[in-house]
Amino acid sequence: MDARLHVEKVLGIKNGACHCVRNAGGRASDDALRSIAISQRLLGTKEVHIIHHTGCGMLTFSNEQLASKIKEDLGTDVGARDFLPFSDLQQSVLDDIKTITESPLVAPGTEVHGYIYEVETGQLRVVQ
Repeated sequence: MDARLHVEKVLGIKNGACHCVRNAGGRASDDALRSIAISQRLLGTKEVHIIHHTGCGMLTFSNEQLASKIKEDLGTDVGARDFLPFSDLQQSVLDDIKTITESPLVAPGTEVHGYIYEVETGQLRVVQ
């Protein structure tokens, strides 16, 4: 979701060479899994690359804090909704690799790679 990350430029690929699913935190949410399933079944995608980044806002709040802010601002009770915040950037990538690898919506044998984009240097760091 972060506008500082230009996926094609960072990866050194042409515009349109990949399907990019962007969301807050780069998380492997239900909707991201839906998009991956569509990309694989209808368009033949064989690899998934997860990219989270330093300085991510998802590191700055908890579900409870955001739920309280939404209640205060909008009067809406979000219940137990998980907004997928995290406190450890590296672990969040590992968690998302696991989520995608274990999802029944993702084709067996799909190559799943994880990275952290370092906003400060413009470099990608592999997460294993």
